[in-house]
Amino acid sequence: MDVLYFAWLRERIGLPKETVQTDAATVADLVDELRAREDRYAMAFSDLSAVRVAVDQELTDFDASLEGVREVAFFPPMTGG
Repeated sequence: MDVLYFAWLRERIGLPKETVQTDAATVADLVDELRAREDRYAMAFSDLSAVRVAVDQELTDFDASLEGVREVAFFPPMTGG
């Protein structure tokens, strides 16, 4: 699946997008796998209250299933104006 990173998450991880092979069942499981990769991922996902997630371009929670998912995007909370 494609994993996209936006704003300061992209800056901390150093990539805007990557293709990930995973057996993760949920977004939370995917985050755990990413954190275990390298310190830069661990730092980016150190405070999940400051991270939002979209699965196949729909906002969701970290307990969302990844079954059949093609894209997961991580980004900071958005503000309107």
